[in-house]
Amino acid sequence: MKNYFLLPALLILIGFTSISCKKEKPANAKYSIETKTTTINWTGYKTTEKIPVPGTFKVLNITKSNTGENPNTVFNGLEFSIPVNSIDSKSAERDAKIVTSFFGKMTDTKTINGKINLGEKGKGSIDLTLNGITAKLPMTYIISGQLAEFNATLDLSNWKAKLAIDALNKVCREKHKGKDGISKTWNEVAIHVVSYLKVE
Repeated sequence: MKNYFLLPALLILIGFTSISCKKEKPANAKYSIETKTTTINWTGYKTTEKIPVPGTFKVLNITKSNTGENPNTVFNGLEFSIPVNSIDSKSAERDAKIVTSFFGKMTDTKTINGKINLGEKGKGSIDLTLNGITAKLPMTYIISGQLAEFNATLDLSNWKAKLAIDALNKVCREKHKGKDGISKTWNEVAIHVVSYLKVE
């Protein structure tokens, strides 16, 4: 009979020991951005049916960053640069066309540059520089602990990119042609960024 009481007591002791020895996050721990755990996703659209074409940028350079005990501090005022030749749409042929015929038709656009501005209630903006123009890109965000998520819809007409869109549509005419026979490349690009912050 003694064994029946010994087993629960032993389990309680093990549980108490594991809780007591559990490593807790230091009170003064600071958050910082880690490019290796940050993913930049984009989705362009083709044909009048608006078929999505997804992709990513494989390289992100942080040109100005912050650290802080509040994760919001890391992103507010953060500045970045993305080389356009790091684009990846899972098609080498398409990537080459985007770099040459789209970004190549823009002014000073070997990189896409931006500065993040966090507002209240999950809304903010990015001062985005593209085609030699800096304009505000509205965005929404959710930051919870180490995980941060950003969403935006880029309207390329705000960066006067019609020439670049037309050039891309020309080299992709057949692949951007829908059932109606019309070839179309949309101005709209959806942006989705996920970042997992480092804690030290």
